[in-house]
Amino acid sequence: MDVQLTDVPDYNWFAGCFGTASGNVAGYWDSHGFPNFYTGPTTGGVAPLSNCGTNIGIRSMWATKAGLDGRPTNLPGHVDDYWDYYTTSGSCGTVASYSYESTILDEFVRMGRPEHPPDCIGDFMGLSQRRWTNMNNECSGNVDAFAFVYWETNGTKRFNYVPPAQGTNPGRDVPSGLREWAHHRGYDAEVFSQLVSFNPNCPAGRGFSFADLKAEIDAGYPVLAFLQKYNSLYVNRSGMPMSNPQIHGMVIYGYQVYEGFGTNVYCRDGYGGGEITKNWAPVAWLSSTGLPLRGVIGFHPSPKLRSIVRDGANLVVHWDGPSSQLYDLVAQTITPVHRYQVQRSLALSPPDFQPVGSPTTELSLTIPDCCENAAFYRVELLPP
Repeated sequence: MDVQLTDVPDYNWFAGCFGTASGNVAGYWDSHGFPNFYTGPTTGGVAPLSNCGTNIGIRSMWATKAGLDGRPTNLPGHVDDYWDYYTTSGSCGTVASYSYESTILDEFVRMGRPEHPPDCIGDFMGLSQRRWTNMNNECSGNVDAFAFVYWETNGTKRFNYVPPAQGTNPGRDVPSGLREWAHHRGYDAEVFSQLVSFNPNCPAGRGFSFADLKAEIDAGYPVLAFLQKYNSLYVNRSGMPMSNPQIHGMVIYGYQVYEGFGTNVYCRDGYGGGEITKNWAPVAWLSSTGLPLRGVIGFHPSPKLRSIVRDGANLVVHWDGPSSQLYDLVAQTITPVHRYQVQRSLALSPPDFQPVGSPTTELSLTIPDCCENAAFYRVELLPP
């Protein structure tokens, strides 16, 4: 078997690996059923597949910055408030100088100015934010470019977890931040995190397995990969004795299973490196640092009914929702993954929703306008 989701963005690193990796995921969904994830001026409001040249503004989706992507030059954003300094150059915005791994207090605190309201993925996941003192007894705050995940250490899957607040600071991590950012963009979403089954700190028989990964991809969902050495929970940096250890974020969007060759996954490495494969095993996934896969993060945005419009004797129902396509490299076929069923009820007390029309892989359906009185409609995402 050799399959992968089609048209997954391949963005170059900007303002943090998990910002970039999450940007790849969000950019994927923006062009696969959720057009309000990105509505800025770049490429007409549709997330492109790269962030070089005229596409560079898409980076505002995960890290806003004064003067980037139409933002006023006098309006601080994510990079201005949380990094000590950050400058880029070249058509792909290569880093010229930046305060990578800095433990210094966030810039808005040191400058004594108000913090900008959260408006990008990095804001909601706590990327580069120094404000916390204890994160799951692992590290205290996030140094520049780093983010955190509150894992369930017994190896079970943790759904829609919200980290505890610390004083007036809301708890933030990668999965909860993705969900809150989806809310900010007008959508609901389900998220999960789970240690991988081959993580030596995961109890035997538990953890996210290759079968689980295969099920996610087959169901049309790319998966975030969290790389970290298994017994390195924090490091001692100047001014911050319990700071983030080395980590890296990647996106898994496919898998390979060939007899005698083990199991591999297709990844985006967060550096714009194109298609790469990694072995599903406790080996170094990032050769420069020797980081293995610690756990994964799932992000499932939910369908949202957008409009119901009369067209003569018919109604046209339109919705946003997952619209993935799976490419089989052996059979050379592309298959739509997600199917929907429109349902109707003539009352809500009690509701009695019944299927209307046939299941569809499209994000709209034309149905007869059957009812002179009020009717209520909803859209259900069918099981894979």
